[in-house]
Amino acid sequence: MPAQTAPPPARRSRKRIYVLLALLLAALIGGRWVSRPSQVSWIVLSQTGRALGLEISASGASEYRLRGTPMIVVRDLVVREPGAGTPLLRAQRAYLSLPWATLRAAGDSLDVERVELDAPQIDIAALNHWLATRPPSTEPIRIPSLSRGARVIDGRLIGEGWSVERLALNFAELGPDKPVRGHLRGRALSDGVAVPFDLAATLQRPALARGVGVAGAIAVEAKDWRLPMRVRLGALLHSGDDGLGLDRLRLGANARYRSGDTDLPFVYGVAGPLRYRDGKLSLSPMGAIVRGGDPSAKANAADNPIPDLSAAGSFTFGDALELHWRGEIAAWPAAWPALPPPLGQSDSPLPLRLDYTGKADFSDTIALQAQRDQTRFDGRFRLPQVLQWLDASKGSPLPPLSGTLSAPKIEISGASLEGIEIQIEDDPPPPPAPAAAH
Repeated sequence: MPAQTAPPPARRSRKRIYVLLALLLAALIGGRWVSRPSQVSWIVLSQTGRALGLEISASGASEYRLRGTPMIVVRDLVVREPGAGTPLLRAQRAYLSLPWATLRAAGDSLDVERVELDAPQIDIAALNHWLATRPPSTEPIRIPSLSRGARVIDGRLIGEGWSVERLALNFAELGPDKPVRGHLRGRALSDGVAVPFDLAATLQRPALARGVGVAGAIAVEAKDWRLPMRVRLGALLHSGDDGLGLDRLRLGANARYRSGDTDLPFVYGVAGPLRYRDGKLSLSPMGAIVRGGDPSAKANAADNPIPDLSAAGSFTFGDALELHWRGEIAAWPAAWPALPPPLGQSDSPLPLRLDYTGKADFSDTIALQAQRDQTRFDGRFRLPQVLQWLDASKGSPLPPLSGTLSAPKIEISGASLEGIEIQIEDDPPPPPAPAAAH
């Protein structure tokens, strides 16, 4: 059998050239593919979405960096449950940088350098629906570390009947065993009421049952009045079957009620466990105190009509605002019209019961029961009308209330009336003036 002869040198050279050309072409194609940030971002978002059971896409221009600390930027981000009509998250821009050690750990490490979100929009109902689909876990919550912190600008939260606009959040560092200090501002909107806030917050450690402190400015703004205040809050973080919230909440505020030329200072405090669950915010049981006047002044103005009040009860805000208080007014304010004898001669506090269900600006009817000694009032009123009456320098000596007043004895203009029961009916508001003819 004849021996096989080796391929000629020229043929071997051509074969090597073809292999080199094929490898070079593959490298060029792969390099071209990897050099396109949209392809890299598609891989990252696809893998992240698969792990979380979400559809994640980004239709805008993308960027990435592998040199030094890896970084990726995606724009026009949309995150939704598969098949859902409403995304749980949108963002104009999302920035993430994390070290190589975190990438190589494949989820075992949560060390991140920095996170940024521009104009994120979070739908709370869609977010809660996705969270309900996640498998339960007995593992403790793992807190990621952010060595260069996080920033959110122009964010928006959308809830059932409420929203938070222009939300901004910034903190410099986050670590499982480090305190977190940050800044939070925005504007909450609900049912004709706006609540702008600008707050500094400190978290003892990002874990449950750890202390949190908040201080800064909040205001409540309705159509005809405004309530700016400086607040201080202390509490412990809570998460459980009854929802997210704060335990041992203690909130104190210096506030001013402003409407037209009226400026009434007062202080108040509330305490209790705060919870958020199923679209409802609640504080129950709660304690509350109100003190009229400005404590920073040398003496409180005697003409301040805001009474000294202490009460206990509950507060709920969801589809409507509900407030149920049982308490007492310490003394009849000097700025209120004087009571006839013997009511005005008594130093007894006024026990009261207040119940409200309605709009967030307290414009609906409030039920009120009050008693001093043997005299009792059972009626109702609307807060805007009462505030207008308090503001007026002249007018009716009786507040705009409706209800029944019963007393064993009242002295009026020298006459003594015994065993009386008076039905009080507030005059209805005047009808709107007819439009002028053109």
